Amino acid sequence: MLLQSIHSPEDLKKLPEKKLKILAQEIRNKIIEVVGHNGGHLASNLGVVELTIALHRIFNSPQDAIIWDVSHQSYPHKLLTGRYDIFPTLRTKNGISGFTRISESPHDYFDAGHASSSISSALGLLASWKLQGRDDKVVAIIGDGALTGGMAYEGLNHAGQLAENLIVIVNDNQMSISPNTGSISRYLSHLTMSVYYQTIRYKIDRFVDKIPYFNRFVGKLIFRMKRGLKGLLLTNNLFVDLGFEYVGPLNGHDIEQMERTLLRVKKIRKPVVIHVVTKKGKGFSPAENDPASFHGVGAFNITDGVMEKFDTLSFTEAFSRKIVALAEKDEKIVTITAAMSKGTGLDSFSRHFKSRFFDVGIAEEHAVTFAGGLAAGGLIPVVAIYSTFIQRSIDQIIEDIALQGRHVVFVFDRCGAVPSDGETHQGIFDISLLRPVPNITILSVSSENDLGICLDWAVHSAKGPVAIRWPKLSCPSEIPIFSKDIHVGRGLLLRSDDFAPAVSATLSYELEKKKSSVKKVLFVCTGSIYSEVRTAARSILLKGIPADIFILRFIKPFDESYFISIARQYDFVVFVEDGVRIGGISDYLDVVLHKNSYTSSVKTRIFAFPDHFTTNGSRSQILEEAGLDPECIAKSLISDIGKLKW
Repeated sequence: MLLQSIHSPEDLKKLPEKKLKILAQEIRNKIIEVVGHNGGHLASNLGVVELTIALHRIFNSPQDAIIWDVSHQSYPHKLLTGRYDIFPTLRTKNGISGFTRISESPHDYFDAGHASSSISSALGLLASWKLQGRDDKVVAIIGDGALTGGMAYEGLNHAGQLAENLIVIVNDNQMSISPNTGSISRYLSHLTMSVYYQTIRYKIDRFVDKIPYFNRFVGKLIFRMKRGLKGLLLTNNLFVDLGFEYVGPLNGHDIEQMERTLLRVKKIRKPVVIHVVTKKGKGFSPAENDPASFHGVGAFNITDGVMEKFDTLSFTEAFSRKIVALAEKDEKIVTITAAMSKGTGLDSFSRHFKSRFFDVGIAEEHAVTFAGGLAAGGLIPVVAIYSTFIQRSIDQIIEDIALQGRHVVFVFDRCGAVPSDGETHQGIFDISLLRPVPNITILSVSSENDLGICLDWAVHSAKGPVAIRWPKLSCPSEIPIFSKDIHVGRGLLLRSDDFAPAVSATLSYELEKKKSSVKKVLFVCTGSIYSEVRTAARSILLKGIPADIFILRFIKPFDESYFISIARQYDFVVFVEDGVRIGGISDYLDVVLHKNSYTSSVKTRIFAFPDHFTTNGSRSQILEEAGLDPECIAKSLISDIGKLKW
């Protein structure tokens, strides 16, 4: 097997060209095998196999830097840079990341995970090298819709006049996560169709290749001639106008053509954009036919591509059904996504109400401000974005939505612990980031029924901006059906009879028989971690300790008096929050209790994410590492209660 013999790019360079196609197929087979077992980003990686091979054969990584935008398409890169033996650990606890990671390899220059940052990172690295006298190349590969992000253009605008050793490869696969939309996608398609110019260009290139020797002056002359030819046959494109030399489009699956082009480009002393056309999902027909579904997947059958599914309704599916039902009755409802129509559950809405659905591409900042404009015009925009990605638009939420009191409904999927995708994709910062913002309402839902009630209220009754958060998880099945009445600022109190009736009845009988004065515990939790808190509470009950649960439906605004009236009935209040502790709701409520004369003697304990980044793992592993899994919570509390002198 060729792939097993590749321990570094130097080994790759020794392979004869005739074996590269075999190697490409082996890489694809390995990626399909591991992703089929572990889940991961499949289609985007299958599309860049030949491109990755060509890059590592022509450039000298890590002396030359190869930087992958988002980096979810870096699996072939990992396999060719010494990580074959540990590749089966992809996205698992203590295994390698599904993205580039500095700690893994000197070939990974940045920890990446969000889109549109590669050009800015590359430019900064290159400027640093230049000041230190280094003359190596930096290659930034950007694609999967990342050119819809404004930061990419900020980088391009700066780089065109500054970075003579910068090479930007635009991986044009017509996809981000959902199919690309907007003018940039159409623009790249227009360049791709410029066959007339490309035919003449390659005839010139082949002629130049036959010249045994030409110096830099002749090389510059040839490229100036080609640029002049572009001016005759085509209008200068965006990249040329920004100061780049434009090369392409190239067939991203033709290694020989790409290597020939990269060798020539390597000699150019100015910034270059290489336009490469690839097919997302290349080599695996289920992914080729449905690249959106195979962008980021769970485990699947590698023979037919059939994926594992939730056994029960997920929060994403519950939202999908509810927003369609609401929109059928209210024509003012419109929805917005940032290239994540399937991931956020808006794909069904997009089919039912095509004209009322907006996919703005990977442009979260624009999505938020665009929603403010829709609200100003009298519509009710619902913006569906993952928690980790809404971080990019906090300024827009503050300035363009909250400050102006715009009625925009934000729905944050993937809140709390997010399995397998590591540090960059955890949804643990949204509460701390948004709690300080005036005028905003923040809700945390705990069930399918609760989601429907809160979404209906947010759309039709709330004023100003509203954010609703939920986890990547199945909806809990064992939870009472709450009243449809919303009491602003108040949470939901579940007695032990509600979530553990059999255990509660037995415990009540025993306590009554013994006339015991056992202390009572109140769990206070955000809705996204209710499932784990329910399990911990049952464990406490089984140890003979009465326990109820208060679900924080409202994180902001918060009815302190109502909460105090409940908390004073208990001896121990335990806060469990699926967000970072610093700036979270738990610390705030802990202070509220200890400042109040009725509750200052109540013992408290806080469980939340600590002050460090979270690594790979399943949901349960991530929670265990943070001390938020049910067993850890129950054991800690039983120990605390045993030590306390009441």
